Amino acid sequence: MADIVDKSWEVQRRIEERAKRLGKGRYGRVLKMARRPTPDEYSKVVLITGLGIAAIGALGFVIYLIMRYGPGVFHGIFGFLGL
Repeated sequence: MADIVDKSWEVQRRIEERAKRLGKGRYGRVLKMARRPTPDEYSKVVLITGLGIAAIGALGFVIYLIMRYGPGVFHGIFGFLGL
């Protein structure tokens, strides 16, 4: 039982040491400069991200349509191409 308690204390100590060094490492400056976005900034980020996701989805859907129906359309227009 004491072994489990000692291991848990050691894990707790390591976590606390990492938390103390968090602001002093490579990313400390970034974390110190970071701030909460304003509602306007947040809504713009959400809008741009949503538009990007929709554009990528639409492009994927167009590619799907071309792959699914394209060969049949080309075959109907140009006849047998030897494929």
